[in-house]
Amino acid sequence: MKKIIVCLLFLGTMHSMDAQKINLGKAAGIVSNGAKALTFTNEDAIKLSKESVNWMDKNNPVAGPKDPYTVRLNKLFGKHKSQDGLNLNYKVYKVKDINAFACADGSVRVFSSLMDIMTDNELLAVIGHEIGHVKNQDTKDAMKSAYLKAAALDAASSASSAVATLNDSQIGKMANAFLDASHSKKQESEADTYSYDFMKANKYDVVGAYSAFKKLALLSEGSKQSGFEKMFNSHPDSEKRAQAIKKRAEKDGLWKDPGTVSIPTTKLTK
Repeated sequence: MKKIIVCLLFLGTMHSMDAQKINLGKAAGIVSNGAKALTFTNEDAIKLSKESVNWMDKNNPVAGPKDPYTVRLNKLFGKHKSQDGLNLNYKVYKVKDINAFACADGSVRVFSSLMDIMTDNELLAVIGHEIGHVKNQDTKDAMKSAYLKAAALDAASSASSAVATLNDSQIGKMANAFLDASHSKKQESEADTYSYDFMKANKYDVVGAYSAFKKLALLSEGSKQSGFEKMFNSHPDSEKRAQAIKKRAEKDGLWKDPGTVSIPTTKLTK
């Protein structure tokens, strides 16, 4: 099974009896030659993001309003439906993949297996990071690339600068390609900063960002491969990033040693 890379966040695999693999269409294996001809606006990114998320919502198990996963997520992010000028909506996918992503239309999707291994503060940091990618408009280029792949555009078909309407199969391919997007070190660093500032401004424990990266570093170790796929491939150097967060927290007088960080063997409920 192809690894799913966070549109702007996490991945891996954890055993869960009541979950399944996320359902995505097969990514189109082409690269467009017509990228330069296309006029791609923020409005286009928002429209195509909504179409992609709607497709995923229909093709994957979404936790209901009374599901414990939904209750927990709403408890954490209920007051962040409007964040930094963004109107956000949150849902949980009950799937085995460890992941989360946010899109230009304000959709935030968190995978249940990520919630199984992350504490509340770690989830706040992770999703804050994803919101940072949206706020910084990192998703725009990712969606443009995904659209071009799904629409199979090439030099001959790119005479029009307008975004075309995609069929259902193409939308599924676009969703997959979007989640395969990676970001530059600068974009990741800026999203890390946004997450830290989000935590600090809302008086959350910023050490949660540190321990989240420590867990990602553990998941990337070869000894963990039997139980987990390598997580956060689009966010390399998790250990270095954890130490960068620690350094900033110490400077701000917010550092509290969490002790040894480990991957939980039972699902976390809080």
